Amino acid sequence: MDKHYSVMKKEAIELLGIKENGIYVDGTLGRGGHSEEILKRIGDGKLYAFDLDEEAIKESKEFLNNDSRLHIFHNNFANMKECLDTKVDGILLDLGVSSPQFDEGERGFSYRFDAPLDMRMDQSKELTAKKIVNEYSIEELTRIFRDNGEERFAYQIAKKIDAQRKNKPIETTFELVDVIKASLPAKELAKKGHPAKQVFQALRIAANDELGSLEKFLNDFPDLLNEKGRVVIITFHSLEDRLVKRRFNDLTKVKVDKRIVLLPEEIEEAPFVSLTRKAIKANEVELQENNRSHSALLRAIEKRG
Repeated sequence: MDKHYSVMKKEAIELLGIKENGIYVDGTLGRGGHSEEILKRIGDGKLYAFDLDEEAIKESKEFLNNDSRLHIFHNNFANMKECLDTKVDGILLDLGVSSPQFDEGERGFSYRFDAPLDMRMDQSKELTAKKIVNEYSIEELTRIFRDNGEERFAYQIAKKIDAQRKNKPIETTFELVDVIKASLPAKELAKKGHPAKQVFQALRIAANDELGSLEKFLNDFPDLLNEKGRVVIITFHSLEDRLVKRRFNDLTKVKVDKRIVLLPEEIEEAPFVSLTRKAIKANEVELQENNRSHSALLRAIEKRG
């Protein structure tokens, strides 16, 4: 079994509607859980997979026995259009950070382990959370914490970081946690949940340009799909889900001027059909097995034939 629990695997694979001998894309390979299920169903088809994490790619190749039908790109799924020279029958994105990334303390993703402030999914990139924390202005940090983490005390935290780094650079996750705690009022610290959660999310999103990558993919994917091709996306916070919901709505609904009377045959069809009336959540069994499924939302869409 793969180390990373693939969230809503059954639901995602069913909605992908896999055809035998089809061409599919796993835009977020991770530890290969979703790819394994796709490979079981495609017969002599092809599966293209993308990931920024070289360690994840190495482990997935071993887990999937170097399957010849699988072609892996060490690249961002945002660059799918530039990398693929064929149209495909379906694309799956699981936007969650994989469990090993959180659980390997040295990667700096988690406030639970003391480690260098890194947070890079692609270790070859230069921008780290440490660079952001120590070099970005108070205004830039405030924007990142507010927009990427929906942190109410964004400015207070940014101001405290600035005061701290003037004495000594903030280099580790625990040093940053201490600064965050020192920025918050006592009643905020008394609330359930870790006080650094939203800031850590915000920094991870910024260090990896996660929202920019998702926006580019959402703009590009219609050109990648064959007729009846499907896209299934699993998000893990409201910022991602908002982008997906808005784009899917734009593609599945035709804007009609109600002041103009049209005959039925004159009404233009939307280029896509929604496969999920509203976002699907993990079922009770999965929620009990995997706590990280609680925030997951799944949406799916199909290109008209």
